[in-house]
This record gives sequence, structure tokens and C-alpha cells, in this order.
Amino acid sequence: MNGFERHRRSGAVIANFSGFEADLLRSLASQIVELLRNEAAVPPDAQDPFEAMMDFSGPTSEPDDPVLKRLFPSAYPDDEEAASEFRRFTEGTLRDGKANAAIAIIDRLEEAGLPPHLSEQGLVIDVELDEETAQMWLRSFTDIRLAIATRLDVEDGDEEYWYSLPDDDPRSQAHDIYEWVGWLQETLVRALTE
Repeated sequence: MNGFERHRRSGAVIANFSGFEADLLRSLASQIVELLRNEAAVPPDAQDPFEAMMDFSGPTSEPDDPVLKRLFPSAYPDDEEAASEFRRFTEGTLRDGKANAAIAIIDRLEEAGLPPHLSEQGLVIDVELDEETAQMWLRSFTDIRLAIATRLDVEDGDEEYWYSLPDDDPRSQAHDIYEWVGWLQETLVRALTE
């Protein structure tokens, strides 16, 4: 993979992934969707669409999961009541936006030919993104990186620690994925600004 590039004629953002890379990216996006949907932000039993749209009965307390705490930080850390009210009115919509961005990755990879189960060696997935979809991918890359960084406890300036781990250490492998998604994000930003 060479990263994302702007197609000169169409203006679309393009990239090609090996089957393994595309499957890994789909898996990461799927895990984000699952995490966002497991701690329901809005009750799923709203009766009609209008009622569901006007339902502001979202969560009022911080999520339990550390990744979700990082994805949905308190808007008012020094005012619990204001933070609770803000969360009640916004978190459901924010969760939906993040889930939809991750689903955009999954959908686009599958539309480009990524099969449900990989068996073909040498499979290459060519992805073409319009501006709006590229922006969604970019937002989801941020969420994926935050999730991995939170799980690994990555901190600024700790690169030496990560590079000192043996290659077969699962933490090293997860950190490599974290860096790879960061590289994808960087190339996508560059392609969008060309």
C-alpha cells in the first residue's frame, strides 16, 4: 500500500490495500462499532421515528469503558451537573456519528470487493472515496487510534519503550497497528489537502 492519493482526473481520493490490510481495517472499524453499540446511549425501544428523534434521554454519567471515556470526555470536568446535562443531550448523536463513520469504512471496503472471509492470496482492494466519505474515514481513523492508544496506554514521548519490545510481543504488534493507522490518517489528510 502506498497510502491515499488524490486521483488527478476524478479528484477522488484513492488507495489500494492488500486483502490482509483491508481485512484488518474492517476488523478495527467493526470493533469500534461494537464498542459504541454495546453501551447503548439511547434506549432502543422508542416507538415512532419522531419520538425517537425527540428523545433526549441519553446517558448522564461517564461511560465505564476507558476507551469510551476517551472518545466522550466530560464537557465540564468541574461541573458534574452541567456535564451530565450536556452528555444527556449530545452523546447519543455523537455515538451515532462515530459508528456511522466506522461503518463507512466497512461498507466501502466491502463494496470494493473485500469478501466476508479472506481466502484468496494476493487479493488487492482498490478504494475510491469522495470528499464526504474520505472525511468520515478520517474521523474514524482518529477514533481507532484513540481506542488503541487507550488500551495500550500510549503516551507522548514513549516511542523508545515501544521500539524496545520484541517483535513477537502482542503489545508491539498492536502498537505497529496504531502507527499504521496513523500513517493512513496522515496520507489521507495529505490527499485531501492537495
